[in-house]
Amino acid sequence: MLRVTHAGFFSTIQDQGRFNMRSQGVPLSGVMDQYSANMANTLLDNEEASAVLEITMTGPTLSFEADTYIAITGADMSANLNGVPVRNYTIHKIRSGDVLSFGKLLNGFRAYLAIKNGFKTPLVLGSRSYYKPLTPLNRIKDYMEIEYDMVSDFEPSLLDVRPEPFHKEYELKVKKGPEYYLLEDKQLELLFSREFSVAKENDRMAYQLEETIPGHRKTLLTSATLPGTVQLTPLGKLILLMKDGQTTGGYPRILQLSQKAISILSQKKIGDSVSFRLY
Repeated sequence: MLRVTHAGFFSTIQDQGRFNMRSQGVPLSGVMDQYSANMANTLLDNEEASAVLEITMTGPTLSFEADTYIAITGADMSANLNGVPVRNYTIHKIRSGDVLSFGKLLNGFRAYLAIKNGFKTPLVLGSRSYYKPLTPLNRIKDYMEIEYDMVSDFEPSLLDVRPEPFHKEYELKVKKGPEYYLLEDKQLELLFSREFSVAKENDRMAYQLEETIPGHRKTLLTSATLPGTVQLTPLGKLILLMKDGQTTGGYPRILQLSQKAISILSQKKIGDSVSFRLY
């Protein structure tokens, strides 16, 4: 059992998400930075769908009540095991009574804690991902307990990996969205020639960008959206849907982020810069 002594800012259990449910209005959910989460599970020889702890901005304090192995990837939040600094992207042996804590955020925005065989929270519609309309909680809470398997012996295939520095990347590769054709020359010029900064309105549902481009007066029927869909509001605001984003929307869908671009964006915080490039 994993005991949460202090929950941190916003930490959630996530896996690959809920598939084939969007027609019923259920978002995909799942890990925001799929690359980092997959690397954490790969280090532990876990299945790709194994549930991890997604940690946003500030980390929790966690007490382990059984032996296991862990890996931390994504943002560097100055992790400490029993008060001793430990590195990301490597395997750490855990013994009963060990305490994992986090300190200053050094880079990135979201870290991923994987545990051998994954966290064993309840399955809801085929996924362990937290999403409050479906699951009792939208984040972990102080003093709660999370189940995991006791593992005392494990011979990993990899001891560590060299990560891609997503926190340093700012270029978001995109494809043309269904309503890309509505964009005029001035809108296109601004969209691809400038850098944008992340607004304070950013979470697992969507990221908004601070700067705007000329808006539109188009009336559209509500249409299907996906994680990574970039919407343009009538006032010229850009909204980039993320993993908990709604399944339909009425704004023009002008661009679609690549999966890697979603991972890059998920590691950005307020004021960080991004730009768009067609591929």
